[in-house]
Amino acid sequence: MQEPARVAIDLGAESCRVSLLRWEGSQPKIEVVHRIPNGPVHRGDSLHWALDTIFAGLEEGLRKAAQAAPEGIATIGVDSWGVDYVRVGPDGRALHEPFCYRDERTVASKEVADKIIPPFELYRRTGALPTRINTMYQLLADPAAGIDPGVRWVMMPEFVLTWLGAQRVSEYTHATHTGLVDLKTGDWSRDLFSELGLSIEAAPPIVRTGTFVGKVQGPLAALGAFRKTQLVVPACHDTASAIAGIPKDMSSSAYISSGTWSLVGALTAVSVTTQAAFDAGYTNLGAATGDLMFHNLVNSMWVLKQCMDGWAAQGRQWKIEDIVKAAGECGAPVGLLNMDAESLLLDTEMPRRINQELSRQGQNEIADVPCNEPMFARLIFESLAARYAQALASLETMLGRKLTSIHMLGGANRNKLLVRLTEQRTGLPVEIGETESTTIGNFAVQLAASDADGELIRPESIHEWAHRLCQRV
Repeated sequence: MQEPARVAIDLGAESCRVSLLRWEGSQPKIEVVHRIPNGPVHRGDSLHWALDTIFAGLEEGLRKAAQAAPEGIATIGVDSWGVDYVRVGPDGRALHEPFCYRDERTVASKEVADKIIPPFELYRRTGALPTRINTMYQLLADPAAGIDPGVRWVMMPEFVLTWLGAQRVSEYTHATHTGLVDLKTGDWSRDLFSELGLSIEAAPPIVRTGTFVGKVQGPLAALGAFRKTQLVVPACHDTASAIAGIPKDMSSSAYISSGTWSLVGALTAVSVTTQAAFDAGYTNLGAATGDLMFHNLVNSMWVLKQCMDGWAAQGRQWKIEDIVKAAGECGAPVGLLNMDAESLLLDTEMPRRINQELSRQGQNEIADVPCNEPMFARLIFESLAARYAQALASLETMLGRKLTSIHMLGGANRNKLLVRLTEQRTGLPVEIGETESTTIGNFAVQLAASDADGELIRPESIHEWAHRLCQRV
């Protein structure tokens, strides 16, 4: 009898994927059965996620998965980008489109929160770096948008699971991204909710990675492949899933998860909440294996993507592989960008924003005209590699240990120019990880959870499954 299949749903800020794991004999085979373009949408002056579009695409992908897996599908797990959530009614349905973390509404709410709890005190209590995109500041901004702060909410990937039939929960690795989890207890900080005037009753209960949270219900349950399908929370934050998908010991290696954002860091058994770590912008977030991801958040390929979108609107179309190749043939820029500049975190008119940053630093601007696009790309790649080097140097100092290599994963690891520049800037060898490491980590946790059968998952089991999946046909 053939072993049942598994489904991993990865929600990305640029695309969402439905992937299917099947077995050919004892060999795993992973296939992306459906991909959905995604991106924040403007609704007036606000930035939101188009839930209807996302769910229509997910349903299509799940129906394709069911058709491709007559042996049946044992489990479904969902991961996504962090910090965004959905307000839900008594029936569990979304009350409105969720805001995108890039919406500027949190500028004011963070200023208010900083007066109540100083940022460094918040950091010491939660381990999470208090950046304005954090869920906490979004929840504080809701009343200004006319949203009842007492209404229940659930994070994006867990909301997809409730749409499929699961109970409303918050998986631990994802919950740590809210900035509201007590670093010592691993549960919601009742004191923080109280001090900030937030409703803890509106928050979902936190569950550990790999918890089974229900079975597929509704129209999809009528399909043969989904009649016995269980819903499981993997490491619901996509970076935590990506790290879970690394099939090697990471005790002496750093990781760079490079995509829309880049996460530069390492795994650690204990939190680091020193003033130096705070000043350097490092955060402590839950990992699937029970330890912590200690990393720095770096604005990354978002900058190039925004440039390319703007150029495409003007008829200046580029494929990513072509612009990377052309950037490699450009000379190195004289100056570098501050990739963490506030203006580069925003959307639209990115070439203009880049030139404003260059001008502010006394550097020559790049004319935004046809044929100069590779010059912008080269500047972004050089600046990103330099930022990686800076982050890794401070990482070694704070951890008190030398790092011997870098494991780079995510979509940007196909960018050979960025890999080469990173090696040059850091002086460390870069190992190219799986492009779809997030999907592998999602599947590895599902499989480890099934092995554990309701008991606590062994970290070794996740590593073993990640290694086996990386040897797939």
